[in-house]
Amino acid sequence: MTMESKLIDHTLLSPDATTKQIEDLCAEAKKYDFCSVCISPCQVETAARCLKGSDVKVCTVIGFPSGAHVTGIKSAETKQAVADGAQEVDMVINVGAVKEGNWEYVKNDIAAVVEAAGKETLVKVILETCLLADEEIVEACKCAQAAGADFVKTRVSNRLCKWWLS
Repeated sequence: MTMESKLIDHTLLSPDATTKQIEDLCAEAKKYDFCSVCISPCQVETAARCLKGSDVKVCTVIGFPSGAHVTGIKSAETKQAVADGAQEVDMVINVGAVKEGNWEYVKNDIAAVVEAAGKETLVKVILETCLLADEEIVEACKCAQAAGADFVKTRVSNRLCKWWLS
């Protein structure tokens, strides 16, 4: 086990993932001392049970994969995930709102998830950078910061938000 292993979110988000596959994922995460497992919301209870007593965190996705869910659904999904044992949530940003430049909606959507998650749950905002212009990425990062999110994640690693890193 190395410090680098704590940088890995061991992920299985396939819609046909079985309980056995989630249990195996959790066993691997414990064996290699990964930071977390990231699974669909319906598998949070299973992962929390499997990882109880370990320092591997349970992470789930909110509004996945499109981000086009209404804010109330994202908030409810977050509350349920935390109640089921999620310690981290990765929410997908509403790309349509970003493309429209509706920054107030984007910020409020993120803020609702942050509030629903509570102070003890890490919130990461997934930016679909392959669909966004550089200026939109910068503004989305500003919204995430203003809304109280802990991190921003991208789906395309070579497009970094210069504003966020400065």
